[in-house]
Amino acid sequence: MNISKFYRLAVCAIVSVSLSSCFFGTGGGGSNTPTFSLGDLQGLWQENNTEHFVRFTREATDETGYYYGREWNEDQDIFEEDLVPYGNGWFKYELKSTGTLTEIHLMDNGGAEIPKVFVVTKLDDTTLEYYEKGYSSSKYYFSKMVSR
Repeated sequence: MNISKFYRLAVCAIVSVSLSSCFFGTGGGGSNTPTFSLGDLQGLWQENNTEHFVRFTREATDETGYYYGREWNEDQDIFEEDLVPYGNGWFKYELKSTGTLTEIHLMDNGGAEIPKVFVVTKLDDTTLEYYEKGYSSSKYYFSKMVSR
């Protein structure tokens, strides 16, 4: 093989690797796995223009790393101020940067805690989208609200 053919093959190989890195997200910036921010999650969210609301607070529960949240449905005449602290409508939550959102719903009767795990597919300063782990066909869409 002469030297010019070798250089042409080398250039083609470099270009191929560079292009595949661009298409598959492996070049330059590392992994293309999105990361999610707790700061973007915290606040008041409204589900898909319904009367279902979720508030992710900055109030830490304890040393476990969970925060408190609340959810209510005004269509059912339940409002945020009606919720008894740390009872029905309240939950503890944790968001991992990989997009796993764990909610542990608190219940008035007997202190039961019901865990749910969600996979966040989109989270920014205006939009939250996720589905319950194991049920990817049931998706939830929220818009961030100005606190009221």
